[in-house]
Amino acid sequence: MTHQDQTDAELELDGEPDFNAEPENDLAPLDAVIAERDEWKDRALRAVAETENVKRRSETQQNDARAYAIQRFARDLLGVADSLERALQAAPKEAEGPSASLVSGLELIQKSFTQALESNNVKRVDPQAGEAFDPNLHQAMMEQPSDTVQGGQVIQTLQAGYALFGRVLRPAMVVVAAKGSGAAAGNAAYASQPAGDGGNFDGQA
Repeated sequence: MTHQDQTDAELELDGEPDFNAEPENDLAPLDAVIAERDEWKDRALRAVAETENVKRRSETQQNDARAYAIQRFARDLLGVADSLERALQAAPKEAEGPSASLVSGLELIQKSFTQALESNNVKRVDPQAGEAFDPNLHQAMMEQPSDTVQGGQVIQTLQAGYALFGRVLRPAMVVVAAKGSGAAAGNAAYASQPAGDGGNFDGQA
């Protein structure tokens, strides 16, 4: 082998890649940048979430402060509303002349007063017959059987209640139907009663 051939062979051996060698970690700087980016992203998301929580707590505290600020004043106004309602209930139903004008004036005052309360988030709670009894808004003054409404429903409202920002200022005082009430119970009670004079009808002419 000539000197030239030996040199060419050495160059060929030197140029062959070594597949068993450990690859250089050229991506390490990029991985570090990605990790740092993810860390700052997580911090930013946490900061946004905390800001939203603080905002919600602040709004809740402001609403509570407004509600408590006028709660006592609103309670004092309920007596005025009750007086207007009692005056209208005591007024003659078919008033004429000056009495009719007085009743109309009271009705207008009550309407304006109710609108003023509602504009300040004081809502009237006046359940009608057949509505479900709600212990959060109603106070049961008595319980009695009924042929017209189901058990646990309101039979009659004795005094309207009021709520401020959804919180009860005064519960509505109601009469509640006893358990087992309803049309079926009324029919059963009627069927169990003895027939009186003229109570039977056989359909014969």
